[in-house]
Amino acid sequence: MSHKILRLPSVIDKSGLSSSTIYLQIKKGNFPKSISLGDRAVGWLEKDVDDWLEQKIIDSKEAE
Repeated sequence: MSHKILRLPSVIDKSGLSSSTIYLQIKKGNFPKSISLGDRAVGWLEKDVDDWLEQKIIDSKEAE
């Protein structure tokens, strides 16, 4: 199985959130946690971000 890793600029672009909001939502447990790629690098699994987006779409449509 292949996993695509997204770095922060791609996550910001895909989610529409700022970096500070992403980290705040991670702290609150409302956004996928990043994974360590090294001493000073993190990334997100694209599938986790896509699943989060899909759930946001579902939640938004249910609230209508």
